[in-house]
Order: sequence, then structure tokens, then C-alpha cells
Amino acid sequence: MLAEERREVLLRLIERRGAVKVKDAAEEMGVSAVTVRQDVRDLAGRGLVVRVHGGAMSPSAAQAADVAGPAGARPAAGQGDVFGLIVPPGAYYYPEVIRGVQDAARAHGVRVVLAVSGETLGDNREQVRRLIAAGADGLLLMPRAGLDPADLAEEWLAGLDVPVVLVDRRAGGQGGRLEQVASDHAHGAGLAVRHLAGLGHGRIALIARAESPNTPLIREGYAEACRALRLPEGPEYAIDPADGAAPAGWFEDFAGSVEAGEVRAALVHNDLDAVALIGFLQARGLRVPEDLAIVTYDDEVAELGDVPLTAVAPPKRAVGAWAVDLMRRRLADPAAPLAELLLRPELRVRESSGAPAAAGERT
Repeated sequence: MLAEERREVLLRLIERRGAVKVKDAAEEMGVSAVTVRQDVRDLAGRGLVVRVHGGAMSPSAAQAADVAGPAGARPAAGQGDVFGLIVPPGAYYYPEVIRGVQDAARAHGVRVVLAVSGETLGDNREQVRRLIAAGADGLLLMPRAGLDPADLAEEWLAGLDVPVVLVDRRAGGQGGRLEQVASDHAHGAGLAVRHLAGLGHGRIALIARAESPNTPLIREGYAEACRALRLPEGPEYAIDPADGAAPAGWFEDFAGSVEAGEVRAALVHNDLDAVALIGFLQARGLRVPEDLAIVTYDDEVAELGDVPLTAVAPPKRAVGAWAVDLMRRRLADPAAPLAELLLRPELRVRESSGAPAAAGERT
């Protein structure tokens, strides 16, 4: 059946019944729900039907139900879409990405349905199933740390009948038909290293969250920048949240290296850990930036500490907005080339980075 013939059949179904659900129409016509959603979108763009959550109505039925608004009014292109958004648990880092999704969705008349990423693949499959059953036209996914996006794509995302955009996640070569938009964390780490090296620091430590999905990319950018600048890689410390609020053993080791002048600069991921580290160093009589220059990665609360921290700021809100834009483009043109976008962070210089002090300057 040709596309125009299929849309004629769908239009007759809607006119005869007043309204249809996408799922029911897809089963009756023997096509996928994605195909029916695209047909509904095309018919709505021509003013022949009115899109509603999970389906479509005839203009007369919609007007009677006060769905279409003023007589003759046509919804703007893309309005009425429903995007499922799955995000990791926790209040740090992701709220700005979510706000970017919300702002862009509101501007384009898109409804967002939120779910929190589960701990297992089975949990996430069930959440996706529910979102699609609720009428999601597409999925914006930020799986929690520990769930490999490539595995997700291979095992179950590739079989979905709705398009998927990974948000601040990378699927690599196994991503299939997944689209992706993320901060270029490797580039951001390189900005920090180059900034500290430009101030004269020849050995830069890396302190990073062990459980963060961004840590491998930050480590990659850090190592690449050190190689490009012909700097030796400094010591690396992994922050384990299982250590709790008490300073881990590496705090003592790191402070000893700073006191001995072996480490004079560090890239710290993330802001909260940098603030905690500064407090520990100050208790030992060490100063920032005189004894240790710090660039932190995230810029969520970097400027609020006792010492305002120079920070690499990933474009979180822009990532969320671009995810909505990618999904809208995909729904409008399913045959368009697939996109993988990397948005570059920026370096925000404050008081916490400085040139290394001369020997004997520390008081």
C-alpha cells in the first residue's frame, strides 16, 4: 500500500469513528505505530485531522470536544508530540539538562512524560514499554551510570517502534539508529589542562568520580592534552561515594604531595568534591591557589565556595534543548541522516587557578 493510499484509509477510519488510537489503527492496518504516527502528523499538517494524546480526531469531533480550539484553527507543526524522558536518579548535574528539555518542549508545544532510570535492563524495558503505551512519539534517554548505552541499543532499543535520542550519553559504533547529543567532556578536560599548563604548571593531578559515566571521557581528554603538551600525567585519584563524608585515605596522600610541592595543580571532577578537598587542605594550612591551583569540572556550585573555583561548564541546558530538536527533526523526516552532536563546554576562570608560587613562598 502506497503512503497516500494508507493515509486515505486512516483518514476514513478517523472520519467514521471520530477518533482513533495510534496503536489500534496500526494493528488494523498491519503497519507499525511509527508509520501511523507519521501519517497522523502529515494529515494534521494538512488540517484534515487533529492530533491528540495517543491518536487523532476528526476536526468536527475535536471541535465538539473543545480540543481543536477556535473553528478553523490548525495546530503548529510538531505540536501535540509526546516525548518520553528517562533520567538517572539524584539531584546533581541532571536538573539543568532536564530544564533544557522542558524549555524546548514548552516552546514547541511538546508534552514530556518523565520516568527515572531503573537499576537493571529489565526495569528500563518496563519503563520504556509504559511510555510507549502511554503514547510517546519518541524517547529521550539518559540511562543511569552502570548501564552501557551500547548494550541497551543492541539488546532492546534497536527493536523499538519509536525513535530514540541518547541525552548526554554516547553509544559509539554500536548505536544502530540511535541519535545522540552530549557534552564533549574530553574537550572540556583538555580546556582545564591547557589552562593550568598555560599558567606554568608542569604536573597536573586528576581527581575524578569513580561512578560517573563522564569520568572515562574526562580521563581521555586529560591524557590527550597531557600528551599534546608533552606533560607527564600527574597522579590520579578516584573518588568513591562509598567512602561517605569522611575523607578517604587518598586525602592524606594528596595533601602530602601538595605539601612536598610534588603536585601544584589539579583537575577535580566534580564541584562538591573540590569544595570538600579545599576544606581539608585549608585545615592542613594549605592555600588555594597559592599552594594548589584547581580547575573543577561541572560548574554547578563552583563559584559558591570560600574560594570561587575556576570551572569547566558543560552546556547542560543546551544538550537538553538539542535533544528535543533532534527528536522533532526525526519525527518530521524519518528518512533524514542520523545525527550525533557533541557540544563543547566552556572554561569559566575565577580565583582558584594561578601561576605556581616560587620555592619558599608558602607561609
